[in-house]
Amino acid sequence: MDGMDTFFISHGSPMAPLIEAPASEFWREWQRFMPKKPKAILAISAHWNTVHPEVNSVIQNDTIHDFNNFPPELYQIQYNAPGAPDLAGKVTELLKDAGVWPVHVDWERGLDHGAWIPLHLMYPEADIPVCQLSLQIDKDGSHHYRMGKALASLRREGILIMGSGGATHNDRDTARKPQDNIPVPWAVDFDIWLNDSLTAGRFEDVIQFEEKAPHANTEKTSHPTPDHFLPLLVALGAAGEGAKAERIHKSWMNGSLSMACFAF
Repeated sequence: MDGMDTFFISHGSPMAPLIEAPASEFWREWQRFMPKKPKAILAISAHWNTVHPEVNSVIQNDTIHDFNNFPPELYQIQYNAPGAPDLAGKVTELLKDAGVWPVHVDWERGLDHGAWIPLHLMYPEADIPVCQLSLQIDKDGSHHYRMGKALASLRREGILIMGSGGATHNDRDTARKPQDNIPVPWAVDFDIWLNDSLTAGRFEDVIQFEEKAPHANTEKTSHPTPDHFLPLLVALGAAGEGAKAERIHKSWMNGSLSMACFAF
């Protein structure tokens, strides 16, 4: 299927806009990496979980500072991109047609930090309409992959579909400084497995990551909860049939957060 690539972004710490980190620099250079400006952005963030799929449909997005105990200047950042009510309507219909139903509409919600932290650096002009789609963390990887497949046609319309989460995400070992680039071994194991599985096309293993991944059933799992991994599966599904994966960025933050980003 011709159209825009889909992407998975590891958004890391909310501190990303305020520090000099490799991932932050990668996002700042995003428009050189992908010069074609999307008509709108559909963001699937780790930080919006609902019982049933929901989309936000607003005229102007508010900036949700959904984190605590960070420097005051972080709470001063605003990313009030236009909303995308037309896109919200299309997403609702596509999911319904694919049997993913019910789908609810939130008429007030803005952008959580999983969406606006990377977008603030990728598209600082904040002039591209953005719609968010929620996760259902009580449902498995197959559900989220199927949601993505239902949305694949949006790529032909110039819509950038961006999953935002974390290639690894375990708060147990994130007490280090954000700039810490020396990763813990169990996170490295998962990061290698993820890259190898995606680039080799072993997508079914990735969809079943909670059983197939290294340390899947130990205290050293890279995803104690699935919320930061599921956006990857939506982006992968949205790439459509014959998808291929490419890692477009690799770095670490806080010693256990892989900042790996993928294009599909």
